[in-house]
Amino acid sequence: MISSLRNLCSFSPVRFFHSSPLVLRTINQSMRSPSKPRRKLSPPKSKSPALQECYQRKGVCSAIFTLTPKKPNSGNRKVARVKLTTGKTVMAYIQGEGHNLQEHSVVLVRGGRVQDLPGVRYKIVRGALDLGGVVNRMTRRSKYGGEDLPLT
Repeated sequence: MISSLRNLCSFSPVRFFHSSPLVLRTINQSMRSPSKPRRKLSPPKSKSPALQECYQRKGVCSAIFTLTPKKPNSGNRKVARVKLTTGKTVMAYIQGEGHNLQEHSVVLVRGGRVQDLPGVRYKIVRGALDLGGVVNRMTRRSKYGGEDLPLT
């Protein structure tokens, strides 16, 4: 009986290996500065806040112009300033080759930033409302609003 009690008491405690040592506060440290309440995690910020948690928003073009991209790239990127139904005004990128947009055109805006244009966080949906699809587009037609290919 006594030998079994010795075996129970003499077992070695489980050791945990951490990358940083566990530091416990002394009673005196706890009395001097009580622990701060834990902050709750805030929900992640939206990358397209003007859409207000919607997938797409309708808007009216107030200006259509071109921008030059950031440093290693060159060219003219077509951009429209769009006033959304939420009342906010955003800059939206016009994808594809050629477009038929002008001032007061009604367009559909979706999220999605353009990497080489700072401040442009939205794109205009091709083939929806007043913006036509890309003419003679063969690949990725759904993205650019292309027409169905004729059956041969």
